[in-house]
Amino acid sequence: MTDPSIALGAPCIALPPAVHRLIDLALDEDLGRGDVTSEAIFNPDDEARAVMLAKGDLVLSGLDVAVAVFQRVDSRLRCVPIFPDATRVMPGTEVLHVRGPVRALLSAERTALNFVQRLCGTATLAQRYVEAVAGTGACIVDTRKTAPGFRFLDKRAVRHGGASNHRADLGSGVLIKDNHIAAAGGVAQAIARVKESAPHTLRIECEIAALSQISEALAARVDILLLDNLSPEEVQQALAQLPAKGDPRRPLVEVSGGINLSTVRTYAEAGVDLISVGALTHSAAAADLSLEIVLGAE
Repeated sequence: MTDPSIALGAPCIALPPAVHRLIDLALDEDLGRGDVTSEAIFNPDDEARAVMLAKGDLVLSGLDVAVAVFQRVDSRLRCVPIFPDATRVMPGTEVLHVRGPVRALLSAERTALNFVQRLCGTATLAQRYVEAVAGTGACIVDTRKTAPGFRFLDKRAVRHGGASNHRADLGSGVLIKDNHIAAAGGVAQAIARVKESAPHTLRIECEIAALSQISEALAARVDILLLDNLSPEEVQQALAQLPAKGDPRRPLVEVSGGINLSTVRTYAEAGVDLISVGALTHSAAAADLSLEIVLGAE
């Protein structure tokens, strides 16, 4: 940093260490050589107040990350979130107030907004999917298709939108995918190998890409069937092969693969338990928010 007034302060927000590392990385790529514009215009002791505004109908997520960004740039920046995360707000709503050294405030602006816009976008899309299946009993869940380094934040944003999380990582559950099955020689072989070595406390989920594989998976007593890239009609055929709901032999049923807002309710009404949607974390549009200096504010 070329100006001590924007030297990075100590992390002071209770977020996981991985998030603070991500914040440092983001600040380094944007502020690593200083902010020549703000440094040229403002004196180190000049202060200002700003508000973060929602410019669209959105669900909040990541305001604590924005606070961490501002205070990492300068611990003298005082931040007040107006609403908690998971709140739905309308256009024009003030969601965060920031006050302190104007150089630091403007130097942190873009990085703070980058985090909040991404996370609010994910939360907002998650809520749209949850609303689309309301009343069906199906649960919307995410996937591991998150941006590198954003796993914790992306999955938390999904929860802020009212959806649920699938596996956090490869160690948090057994999910036998098509390549596992191909390399093991079949569904039964893959499941048998898992049962030989995986901890008994983990549930076993197995991907089913063809209706002919269901009987093998049922015989092996998997806990969850993942019906991948099947049409709604094929899903109904698959469900017809299972024990009735309430029967302890019936596994949970998850569907995935190309499901969007136009088709998700059809899948939900088929009677599945879980619908995993990768788009929640890999294709959500950034939410529209801005940071505005408040003129003449005390």
